[in-house]
Amino acid sequence: MKFWKSIAAATALTFVSLAATAGDYTAGDLSISHAWTRATPPKAKAGGGFVEIVNSGAEADRLVKASSDVAGKVELHEMAVTDGVMKMRELEGGIDIPAGETVTLKPGGLHIMFMGLNQSFEEGATVPVVLTFEKAGDVAVELAIAKMGAKSMEAGHMDHGKMDHSKN
Repeated sequence: MKFWKSIAAATALTFVSLAATAGDYTAGDLSISHAWTRATPPKAKAGGGFVEIVNSGAEADRLVKASSDVAGKVELHEMAVTDGVMKMRELEGGIDIPAGETVTLKPGGLHIMFMGLNQSFEEGATVPVVLTFEKAGDVAVELAIAKMGAKSMEAGHMDHGKMDHSKN
């Protein structure tokens, strides 16, 4: 009997942890999903964070800030190719989330930049982040940590459950 209780408890914890890792978050008319990052080498000083934000409302919103205790500084960044040169810059005004649209923060484009990491990101763990929106306010999310160098959540084997990641 004790064995079956242990199995039941382990199963329940697995479902809770998968739900937290693969979770979707909402704030007002915004839905936040596909929250992930990559594992980092032991002494890395920086890392990127990625999410998908859907605005189902009639008014635009703006992601104005991201914060986390895992880094000395967290900024919202854009990576773009200008005259054949890849450049990264902070978006001091934030990231627009137009009404009725989806904005994807992903490698090689818009992203959350963690600088001065206090710890390495370990594959399979999560990174807590608070996203601050102009209208929707603060949303606490957990970024699932995929393998080093992953190009997407799926490539990092972080596809928990049967989520539709076709928009990445």
